[in-house]
Amino acid sequence: MIRKLAITAIALASVACMTVGEDFAVGKVTHIQIGKTTEKEVRQMFGQPWRTGLEDGQRTWTYGYYKYNLIGASQTRDLVIRYDDKGVVRSYTFNSTYPEDVQ
Repeated sequence: MIRKLAITAIALASVACMTVGEDFAVGKVTHIQIGKTTEKEVRQMFGQPWRTGLEDGQRTWTYGYYKYNLIGASQTRDLVIRYDDKGVVRSYTFNSTYPEDVQ
């Protein structure tokens, strides 16, 4: 009985994963134009940001999708967009470990 429980626990742990954030339209990242794209346009492309904050006093929006596996490689992708005082993209960073996102 104990052996069966141990095997079951190991089997469950090997497939267990946790997802944080919300997936977003990665294909639209290249449509962001520094100095041109507005907050409204970003919201139309990607929806509501998963997280918002400040960096050096400027607004930031984060779109993130993080899939953590108990065993095996985790997969993550995130897009951080920084805005100027007028709500226009000042800069952005996109990072991903998903093979299909490599450009």
